[in-house]
Amino acid sequence: MSILRGIFGHSKEEIWKQLSYKIGANYVDGGWFGRDKVIAQHKHWKITLDAKEGKGSYTRIRAPFINKDGFRFNIYRTNFFSDIGVRLLGIEDAELGFDDFDCDFIIQGNDHYKLWKLFAHDRIRIIIKQHPSVNLKVKTANTHLLYNDFDDNVDVIEFKIRGILKDIKQLSKMFDLFAEVLDHLCTIGSAYEDDPTLTNYYT
Repeated sequence: MSILRGIFGHSKEEIWKQLSYKIGANYVDGGWFGRDKVIAQHKHWKITLDAKEGKGSYTRIRAPFINKDGFRFNIYRTNFFSDIGVRLLGIEDAELGFDDFDCDFIIQGNDHYKLWKLFAHDRIRIIIKQHPSVNLKVKTANTHLLYNDFDDNVDVIEFKIRGILKDIKQLSKMFDLFAEVLDHLCTIGSAYEDDPTLTNYYT
């Protein structure tokens, strides 16, 4: 073991390569100017892990999907600042009837019944509760102001946190979570189980 590894631990590249092997994904070396990625296939969807390093670093997992009915949500852990927002700024916080889950998370969405149906899935709640800083949302896949990469009905599930995440166990569970959410979005009628046109966005 090198001295630097002993001090700082394994590099992101090493950890992400191990993750790729563990979950049967592909590790893509971004080279000098691109971003390294871990890309996992789940049915007809692709789930992609990448990160921005340096100042303002973050880790992100994304999966575009064709949104069947426009259902969107945002969930993140409660903290001091979110509690202030709920009390003073009127931030929406849905109560779904799962007491410990409702207490630990701020849950927002544009369809309360669909929120309940999604998070009634025990496996989804369990994985979310196991992550210390989960921030999961569905939002538009288009991020550019001047042009669109995707059709209007394509949204993206996104998990994003500050810093570079190198915990294989946490990352592996997040890929499991994305697979569960994508499958269950189909179950509740908010995504398509099989729409091959989505593959055009991965080329």
